[in-house]
Amino acid sequence: MRRDPAPATMTIRSLPIESVRASNATTAALALPFSGGAATRSFSVSSIQPVISSFRAPGATFTVRTAMRRFLAPFVVAWVLMAPAGLLFALEPRTDCPTCVFPGEEWEIVPRDGLAGFGWEADALGLVRDFVRDSANSTGIVVADRGRIVFQYGDIEELSYLASVRKSILAMLYGYWVENGTIDLNATMADLGVDDIGGLLPVELGATVDHLVTARSGVYHPASNGGDNLSEAPPRGSQEPGTYMLYSNWDFNAAGAVFEQLTGRDLYDEAQAQLAIPLRFQDWDRSMHRKSGNLSISRNPAYHFWLSTRDMARIGHLMLNEGSWDGEQIISREWARRIVSVVTPLEEMNPERRRDGYFGYGYMWWVWDGPRAAGPFEGAYTGRGAVGQWITVFPALDLVVAHKTNSVYGRTTSWESWERALELLFAAKGIEMEEWPWSG
Repeated sequence: MRRDPAPATMTIRSLPIESVRASNATTAALALPFSGGAATRSFSVSSIQPVISSFRAPGATFTVRTAMRRFLAPFVVAWVLMAPAGLLFALEPRTDCPTCVFPGEEWEIVPRDGLAGFGWEADALGLVRDFVRDSANSTGIVVADRGRIVFQYGDIEELSYLASVRKSILAMLYGYWVENGTIDLNATMADLGVDDIGGLLPVELGATVDHLVTARSGVYHPASNGGDNLSEAPPRGSQEPGTYMLYSNWDFNAAGAVFEQLTGRDLYDEAQAQLAIPLRFQDWDRSMHRKSGNLSISRNPAYHFWLSTRDMARIGHLMLNEGSWDGEQIISREWARRIVSVVTPLEEMNPERRRDGYFGYGYMWWVWDGPRAAGPFEGAYTGRGAVGQWITVFPALDLVVAHKTNSVYGRTTSWESWERALELLFAAKGIEMEEWPWSG
């Protein structure tokens, strides 16, 4: 059952208008100065009762959402603005996408002549296609706006290796078993009898399951596979568990092994039960999935997945809707929120060079953080993997971008190409940014 948190409250002392912008048939945007300095707040409107659905510092977007027709939007805006000083609003975190639909056996694809109705410029999307075709190495892209495909490129049915996006999927699978008490996130490696080749150090045995799934274990034992930052780790035994984030495949592989140990379930069977069946994956093939790694280095193998781009988009759409799928709560809302909340903020990322970027880290999801996490990047997060795999969710836009680069073709999509594709995509949505997160 879905459980909403009890609403808090805040008082707005002054409501002089600075600007009003109508953006489409279901939204109107406002920017207001609040007591204590200029700031903006995001409101949703239900039965004329304004509800603050998100909270941001100065410079964020202030959006009124309503299911009413465009001609009623000015009335709602005016009603809010004419409210007396001291009016009390209910403060409530954003829940899920209120206007989303959910794909069944097939995705609904918005035709070219219908794109404008969803706020997209067809010719500008053509520029995205031109860029991806001519200047990137993408093999599959799906862009889903509120559950409908507005852009696709390449072979979106092809199954291929997801690399480290596997970790974000594992984070999703953990929720059910944490909440029913089968997995205790506070259990230590010593409690669980977890060890590895050559042994773990006494301080490393104090790492908890929670430390594994947030990359904060302090265990710098070699992993069975590469593609992480273990080569830049501090000396073994030098960091207390929970005090230092490092992107380490030892942590992630151990998290997979602990999951199977405590639940008695194979990860791939669990992914089939929790995700592939209820989300009606179109291209799922259980036989494709297999673990790998050098088990003479570490006992814990990597658990890679092979998915299609359009099924990756289904995962993103589930996360956009905070674990809810067409009226059914597949993953609890609380867990879906938790895993994409910042655990390690940008300024604490390691190695230190990561602090010059724009990501913090949650539960095996990369989360936009810091001063660059504004506008469409507010609350955004992504699973990401080597050579060009991304499941990226933009809650501020009710948008999911699934991107695939099939490594069997010897291709790699660079970070710069991915970022440029996002710039062009947002331009096609009419979004203008004075500065992109990666341009700082």
